Amino acid sequence: MRVLLTGGTGMLGRAMRRIQPQHAPAIRLYTPTRDELPLTDRSAVVSWLNMNPVDAVIHAAARVGGIQANMNDPVGYLSENLRINDAVIMGAYEAGVERLIFLGSSCMYPKDYRQPLVEQDILAAPLEPTNEGYALSKIAAARLCDYVSRQYPTRAFRTLVPCNLFGIEDHFCSIASHLIAAIVTKVIDARDDGHSEVEIWGSGNARREFLFVDDFARFIMDILPRLETLPDLLNIGMDRDHSVTEYYRMIAQIAGWQGRFTHDLTRPEGMMAKLMSSSRAREYGWAPPKDLASALRLTIAAYEQQKASGV
Repeated sequence: MRVLLTGGTGMLGRAMRRIQPQHAPAIRLYTPTRDELPLTDRSAVVSWLNMNPVDAVIHAAARVGGIQANMNDPVGYLSENLRINDAVIMGAYEAGVERLIFLGSSCMYPKDYRQPLVEQDILAAPLEPTNEGYALSKIAAARLCDYVSRQYPTRAFRTLVPCNLFGIEDHFCSIASHLIAAIVTKVIDARDDGHSEVEIWGSGNARREFLFVDDFARFIMDILPRLETLPDLLNIGMDRDHSVTEYYRMIAQIAGWQGRFTHDLTRPEGMMAKLMSSSRAREYGWAPPKDLASALRLTIAAYEQQKASGV
């Protein structure tokens, strides 16, 4: 199976490229660079697909960032992601691609809504303001995929909504860092520099659900050949969450740092909870992994190696 993977240099894209040879040898991934395929240009996407016919598209590309990055540039996060999603999804449609997986985000769900969140809750209430622009771009793209599949039943364009992802390919030491990568960076640096305190943004009581990216990547490759059996949208998560402070404590314990945590209550912390229900996904073969600690160890080791190499 020939597959165009957008976002091949992102955390999920790199995980898929690393895992694919052994886990799914029948899949051949195409991961063109930005110069080879500008993802905001629909005509360029159509031309590339006409010259490189594929059986499916996995659309993982997006402009991503943490709370502060989204707050600093909501215009960019909405407009650029709208352009990317239109170009890739409609470009795939115009080029005759029959299967497409779009990667959604848990930020598509309403702020402070019922727990756990089920797929029908999208658009049921207002979004979290700190990343509303990014969330709106994801919701629009998910709806577009659903419309394509309903209007043209031979097309299986589906949306997978993972909970927060983390892994060894994350952006450490960056404004684009996700929460786990940011915690790992702060704790390891405090340990190595002999600091006795690490600051947590907000109260630390906000709860988050995190999934190791490798587990999600394997599921995507497993489900791709039978994509048409899936509903329009599917949550993929752990079915359990932890507070931000608990993640700090877990990572500190694994890393061997014994300092104390302080809190900056002037900083935003986003939604207080957004646990997703993955019960529907279980019907299609998803089995949430049980060992969070091992995945955190791998992530910590990846940052330690990166830091030691001076990258």
